[in-house]
Amino acid sequence: MASGVAATAQSEAQSQTTQNGEHKDDGGFKLKFCTVCASNQNRSMEAHLRLSQANYPVISFGTGSLVRLPGPTITQPNVYQFNKTSYDSMYKELEAKDPRLYRANGLLNMLGRNRNVKWGPERWQDWQVGMPRVSHATDKGSEGTEGGLVDVVITCEERCWDAVIDDLLNRGSPLNRPVHVINVDIRDNHEEASIGGSGILDLANSLNAAAREEREKVGAAAWDAGGAASRSSFDERVPEIIGEWQERWPHLPATWTLAWF
Repeated sequence: MASGVAATAQSEAQSQTTQNGEHKDDGGFKLKFCTVCASNQNRSMEAHLRLSQANYPVISFGTGSLVRLPGPTITQPNVYQFNKTSYDSMYKELEAKDPRLYRANGLLNMLGRNRNVKWGPERWQDWQVGMPRVSHATDKGSEGTEGGLVDVVITCEERCWDAVIDDLLNRGSPLNRPVHVINVDIRDNHEEASIGGSGILDLANSLNAAAREEREKVGAAAWDAGGAASRSSFDERVPEIIGEWQERWPHLPATWTLAWF
């Protein structure tokens, strides 16, 4: 469970939302985020929704070879392909199979949320960084991500963090553009995903406040170009920001590295 301080932060974040669940937008600079878990279903999608409601540009992915959801037994999972199966079709299939089971274990509720965020689960390894995402205009949080680039990648499990780092190394940094890769370790259940989503939003707010300060110092044009030199002052602040955040969210262990697109 979240600590008292974390719960307070969560309550404060929720109190700043409008009636439709979205946070009021101050119209200022926003970092671009990417959230990642194994199947792009639970943890990454909860965080994707929270960040989009706070008006952050955000995309999300999974790192697994296939999308796996619980089935009637541990040896009978429901398995789907990334990029080819929509959340809506998964919802309808499971509802037809056993509506009582899949309502009881929360899968229908989760898929119902997901299909209102974007079309279907995407695989990180298939993402072409820097390529326009013109077919994702209806995704929540899509505004600002059309160019196919983000400033911060937040994974929700250590093996996903490892997969992202390995993939970035294999790509060879063709754009020479820095990206912060942060793992926030979240247990893969609906309750912990909700707590983790609040923690990730709090971290995003802290990172964005620092980025806005540093962008004003170096100038918007230099910052927005994405070069390492213009962002070095922000990069140097990130470990301290994460350390302060970790004190507020001690039950969400975090790991960080600076990587490159």
